[in-house]
Order: sequence, then structure tokens, then C-alpha cells
Amino acid sequence: MSLLVTGTVGIDTVITPQGRADDVLGGSAVYFTLAAAAFTPVRLVAVVGDDFPDTFRSALTSDRIDLAGLERRAGSKTFRWTGKYLENMNERQTLRTDLNVIAEAPPVIPDPFKDSTVVFLANTHPALQLGMRRQVPDARLVVCDTMDLWINAERDALRETLAAVDGVVINDSEAVLLTGQSDVITAGRGVLKMGPKFAVIKKGAHGAVLVTADGVTAIPAFPSEAVKDPTGAGDSFAGGMLGYLAACESFDYAALRRALVRATVVASFTIEDFSVRRLQALTRDELDGRVAEFTKMLTID
Repeated sequence: MSLLVTGTVGIDTVITPQGRADDVLGGSAVYFTLAAAAFTPVRLVAVVGDDFPDTFRSALTSDRIDLAGLERRAGSKTFRWTGKYLENMNERQTLRTDLNVIAEAPPVIPDPFKDSTVVFLANTHPALQLGMRRQVPDARLVVCDTMDLWINAERDALRETLAAVDGVVINDSEAVLLTGQSDVITAGRGVLKMGPKFAVIKKGAHGAVLVTADGVTAIPAFPSEAVKDPTGAGDSFAGGMLGYLAACESFDYAALRRALVRATVVASFTIEDFSVRRLQALTRDELDGRVAEFTKMLTID
């Protein structure tokens, strides 16, 4: 099945207790794309400025990634983000955000992309997400991400977007903020009442919870010993999940549970190096090996 993602492509500067990486490739759509491409071909829709390095485009160039929807806008500057992670790596401070080109008109989904079967709407203004969703009316599975900014400032627009998608990926504090429910599972059920058929609630180092009408699944994070940079873990989690679903061509509860495992494993690779370096180096043998290892961990006789 064809998989489309729309979101940010940017230039990041990241500071963690393990070091610093200046002016590296980042953005929600980038992490998602590289993670999903481990399972299936991906169509990328995003916009960058004319300062976007050719080497970054080359890093995304692959026979599994279609860049026809990556617009390079003359006279504009690429989205930039600078962040610093605290000692425990679970908290971060945004030191600087330059919206630049993403504050302008959104990218256009190319006509050949509009038959996409699976669509991920990465975090952005919910009205823009809804506009993108309407450009792929025949998609069989549409999933979105969001954040506390939109929950607080654009709740009505977000509710309209949630009513138009099949699934949502959200972290635990955002689920609580959105629904007013302090328990994660109850919050997940509250999200379902807004329209989605399933909610995946990310809990960082404490794993993730899948909530559907058919049941609830909770799994831990993969036990990683060398965390260098958590940036993009959530986006690569979503990429692993939807990439697997598109590849297996099934969206039922059993498939969602299997996808949750793949999502967790892909995210565990992302955090092992700065930027997308580990995702770029990831092989299918490594991925399959860690999936087998994680599945064994989850199995108790």
C-alpha cells in the first residue's frame, strides 16, 4: 500500500548530556520517512527554503522514498529548531524556533500522490492537517499527531481534524490535557469519542499504550543502554508503526499490536545517535533481530 507523510523538514541544533550536533537534518517528516522506509516505500510532502543543503536532500534520496512532494521554495528559509535535553533525557528546553518557510503557504500534494492508501499527518496546525486530509479523500487509513500548543490554542480546529482521521498518536501529557482525564487508558477512550478508531499514547521511557474499541495493549520501551539524542523518537515511532501497517496491508487490532512492537523498536534505534544518523545506517537484519529480541522479552510462559 502507498504511504504518504506530510510534516516538517528542517535544520536542527541539538544539545544533550552526550554532546552536541549543530545544523543537522531534522523535522517530523524526516524521522517518520526514514523509519517507515525500513518497511515500505514512502511519499514525502513538505517544503524547505533555498538554504536547504543538497547533502540533506541526498540523505533522503532512496529508491524507497519519493521526493516529488518536497518543494524547495525560492527566497524562503528552512525551518530551524534548537533544543537542549536535561540530564535525565526525558525533559528538554526549546532554545530557539525559526518557523521560516512553514509559516508560509503549505506544500501541495502532487496529483500522483493523491491516491495514497495510508497517510500520516505529522504535527502542525490542525487546520492545515485537515486541509491535507481532504486532498486524499480515498485513503483507507489516516493518522495524525498533535501537541499541547494546538490543544490549548486551537481546540475546536483540532476536534474537527480528529473527527476526520482514523487514528491519533499522542503523548501521555497531551492525552490528559485533551480529554481532562488523568488516567492514560481513560484518556485514550476519551480520544476515541472524538472520532478516531484508535489512539496510541506514547509514554517516553515508559513505553506506549494502544487503545481501541477491541481492546487495550500496553508495552514497555525497548531497554536502551546508550541514549545520545531523543529527538525524533516519537516521529520515528509513528513511522515504524505506519510503515509496518502499510506493508502488511492490514489495520485490524492484531496488526496494530504488531505495529506497536515495530514502532517501539525503530524508536530505540533513533535515540542511539544524533539526528537521523542511526536511522540512515539501520539495516533490515538489525531491525528484524531487535524485533525478535523484544518479542522474546514480552513473552512470558
